[in-house]
Amino acid sequence: MAVWVVVLVAAAEVVAVVLAAAVAAAVVAAVPLVAGKIWWLVKSCLVASDWGLGANMQNKFKQLTGIAALEGQWLRRRHFDESVLAQVAERIRQSESEHSGELVVAVEAMMPSHEKDAHLRALEVYGRLRVWDTPLNSGVLLYLALDKRAIEIIADRGIDASSAQWQQVCADLQTRLAKGEYVEGLMAAVDAIQTILKTHAPHSPDHQTNALPDMPVVL
Repeated sequence: MAVWVVVLVAAAEVVAVVLAAAVAAAVVAAVPLVAGKIWWLVKSCLVASDWGLGANMQNKFKQLTGIAALEGQWLRRRHFDESVLAQVAERIRQSESEHSGELVVAVEAMMPSHEKDAHLRALEVYGRLRVWDTPLNSGVLLYLALDKRAIEIIADRGIDASSAQWQQVCADLQTRLAKGEYVEGLMAAVDAIQTILKTHAPHSPDHQTNALPDMPVVL
């Protein structure tokens, strides 16, 4: 009798091991599938761009769940590749021959943990990229925080354009981004800034061409 008990216990242990192995294999096989479905859902969320002012609650939800960080990285890879950055750089280079302004475009996929405010982060980037360091104090930073859906323009004191003019550029760009027109919107914003600089930072004999790099900076 004792022998049969031992055999039954051993058989039960074997079955348990087999079942555990089967469950583990199923979990391992399911992880990529689940991850793929989650990533598909994230990408689906990206189709309906939420740069508009009416999407604050949605943006806050994405920040809390961590989706915003994934979204920012995805947007950067999808819309700001090397060819797009080269197009923007060439547009800046051509325009800067007509005025003394120096435009720097910075695109950040995900803002750092130490700074949650987009405007303060833009000021930090402005200093870090030395946009302030131009002979005529004519540097301008166009900053995009993709995870925060934020657009900021910081202009040096040598440019006497009004805040309303810069705000209009940001509003127009925000509208284009909300429609998914990333490349077109960014190029239009660059052109709008260059138009402002032609009036408020006219060409000067003291201007040193390309005091700042034309190539957009990806942070």
